[in-house]
Amino acid sequence: MTRLSVNINKIATLRNARGGNIPNVIEFAKKIERYGAQGITVHPRPDERHITYQDVLDLKKVLTTEFNIEGNPKEQKFVDLVLKVKPEQVTLVPDEQGQLTSNHGWDTIANRSFLKEILQEFTQAGIRTSVFVDALPEMIIGAKECGSDRVELYTESYAKNYPQNREKAIAPFVKASITAEKAQIDVNAGHDLSLENLNYFAQNIKNLKEVSIGHALISDALLYGMDNTVKLYLRELMQ
Repeated sequence: MTRLSVNINKIATLRNARGGNIPNVIEFAKKIERYGAQGITVHPRPDERHITYQDVLDLKKVLTTEFNIEGNPKEQKFVDLVLKVKPEQVTLVPDEQGQLTSNHGWDTIANRSFLKEILQEFTQAGIRTSVFVDALPEMIIGAKECGSDRVELYTESYAKNYPQNREKAIAPFVKASITAEKAQIDVNAGHDLSLENLNYFAQNIKNLKEVSIGHALISDALLYGMDNTVKLYLRELMQ
């Protein structure tokens, strides 16, 4: 079964908008685990505008499910944090300084030398690795050749095109997943997956190990409550 990892960045965004510690990011992460999520994802950025580096250290002490830390390994501060925390998984994302949200995957061919070196460093520390890529076969093969354990497929284009033509929207991701299976690299996915489009994605990507969902899930929780929302997403993955 595909695992659900909840990205809690937006909870931290709400907290930071006012200052103080409401909502309490650490307590919410613990509750999300109790509600059934199989993992917690964070994406600390250099400006710490949502999840802070201290949040990451505090979360490591209390989480009982898989901890996934996303970020740009070209920031040495990020690399140092991951090596200190030693999460179950690190997902490498090619964010620029000050970028609002992730909007493209790695060019695993042009960045082969860099990725190979940093992936080896994380692997030697006992951390499972994943590289954020567009749904392009050559980028998936490139990630495998760099030594990554997994790829995370960047699903923004799928989510954007799903309402108009879901068969067309899913097609490149099916092709990408077949490439990954042949290359013997596992598949994660994330970005703009929601209650509207998650089930169809999971049904068609047969080798999907994990989805990381934040913005849509946290937004839905405003309407349905966090406990109910986590269960709704789990249901979409299990159907």
